[in-house]
Amino acid sequence: MGIDFEGMKDKVSGEHVDKAADFAKSRFGEHSDKIDSAADKAKDYLGESGGEQQSEEPQQGSPEGE
Repeated sequence: MGIDFEGMKDKVSGEHVDKAADFAKSRFGEHSDKIDSAADKAKDYLGESGGEQQSEEPQQGSPEGE
């Protein structure tokens, strides 16, 4: 059992990432630089920062994060 990150790509947008980052910064403002960095990486993973980057990453059956 784990998180289906590939399935999440279809449901999450950069706007959702920004809202989550804003909420996190409201709670943990002293770490805002790290929160911004994580949000940028999430947008890159979603292909929200200037182009689709999905072709560079393994598609199916990859045990990323294990």
